[in-house]
Amino acid sequence: MKQMEDYIRSIPDFPEEGIIFRDVTSILEDADGLQMSVDLIQEKLKDVEFDAVVGPESRGFIFGMPIAYNMHKVFVPVRKKGKLPCETISMKYDLEYGSAEIEMHKSSIKPGQKVVIIDDLMATGGTIEAIVKLIEMLGAKVVKIVFLMELAGLEGRKKLEGYDVETIVSYPGK
Repeated sequence: MKQMEDYIRSIPDFPEEGIIFRDVTSILEDADGLQMSVDLIQEKLKDVEFDAVVGPESRGFIFGMPIAYNMHKVFVPVRKKGKLPCETISMKYDLEYGSAEIEMHKSSIKPGQKVVIIDDLMATGGTIEAIVKLIEMLGAKVVKIVFLMELAGLEGRKKLEGYDVETIVSYPGK
């Protein structure tokens, strides 16, 4: 029987020399891989009480939506600045080279809600750290963060200390 790692394509020297790119499209293009990825993420939430699933654009949408649907929870998208039509709350954060800004609808998260965040990959942790701050600014609590993959060598967990973080597959490097 295949393991999750068997569905993840590794591409050496992309986007630059010395980097191994972990390609999520190879999971999406395989029905068994896609089903396994959603099932494994959902398994991490089986004993967690929560009200909403938050997923960042775009791969957080891919993995968060089926979880929200299967567990009969709301799904809250987090998008790049300027993509949402209603009143938003936003957060700037640093990237490895530069910065970015994300936003979510102010009305999407209610005070007192318990929230899980789902994404495909934890690298430096900056995006999810910014999402956690947005959720907390709206008065909700992050009760779990689940990633399909983690690049442990980038130490993203340091930015998420104090939060319940789990990954399905962890790679030691960058």
